[in-house]
Amino acid sequence: MESDEFAGVRETVLGLSGVVMVMGDADTGKTSLCKQFAEDVLADGRSVAYIDADVAASTVGPAACVGLKILRSPEDLADLSTPSELRFVGSTEPNGVVLPHVVAVAALVSSVRDQVDLVILDTTSVVSGVVGQTLKYHLAELTNPVLVVALQHGNEMDPIISMLRRFFSLRVAEARPPSNLMPMSPVERTQSRAAAFRNDLGGSPPRWRVQTTVFAPTLPAGFDVSRLDGMLVGVQDDHGHCLGLGVLEHADGVVKVATTHGDAMRGLRLGSIRVDLGTFATSRVRLRELIFGV
Repeated sequence: MESDEFAGVRETVLGLSGVVMVMGDADTGKTSLCKQFAEDVLADGRSVAYIDADVAASTVGPAACVGLKILRSPEDLADLSTPSELRFVGSTEPNGVVLPHVVAVAALVSSVRDQVDLVILDTTSVVSGVVGQTLKYHLAELTNPVLVVALQHGNEMDPIISMLRRFFSLRVAEARPPSNLMPMSPVERTQSRAAAFRNDLGGSPPRWRVQTTVFAPTLPAGFDVSRLDGMLVGVQDDHGHCLGLGVLEHADGVVKVATTHGDAMRGLRLGSIRVDLGTFATSRVRLRELIFGV
């Protein structure tokens, strides 16, 4: 993306304080634009909180999480992958996890908005249908952005733009994505997601034996623990923060978690996907069905 393609909106953002929310479909250049916003603000001598809520294609922290990176100098942009703070969502799609997704974003925005000059919120690429609109509605409701930047090829963002203007009187800047963007194929997206999980979990992570009492949601009495095999979990500390990811393994009635974050582990939050530790391929799971069989 060339530096002058969004000159107008970049100039607008440079003079703002508060939260700027960026939204658009996949392959519209959201993350590249967010990085440009951050670069501009940092070059102006101000500080930035970059919140990455694109759980399917994470830039800050691992997939299936919302990551925060606090940036105080241009040099900090060199390593966005290591988060300043992390919140577990448990899925790479918002279907079924709108509540934890919105809570994760709202918690991070609340924790940092008084510490920096500008909060940049990079959102998930799900922008259509009930789930996409519901997610963006509640994100706007709880983060109260001073500006929403909507990237769209045609008119695909119009329903969400109209909704945000009608219900919250939000200021929305519309822009077209760069014409030279090369969209990723479904196979490339699957491979990229697998690589992201492999990067966080490691090739052969340590195994830690866990009790059935450490989970959230709590497992019911008589639960068949073999059903936990392959489930993605968020490894939590005792302050509500996510340390990173883990994957559960079951053998002979014993449950272990494969994770590189076991030393400070205090609890495990169940996600909504299974991860194959051989291929790092994923499959969706309905958490209610997993726990209660319904």
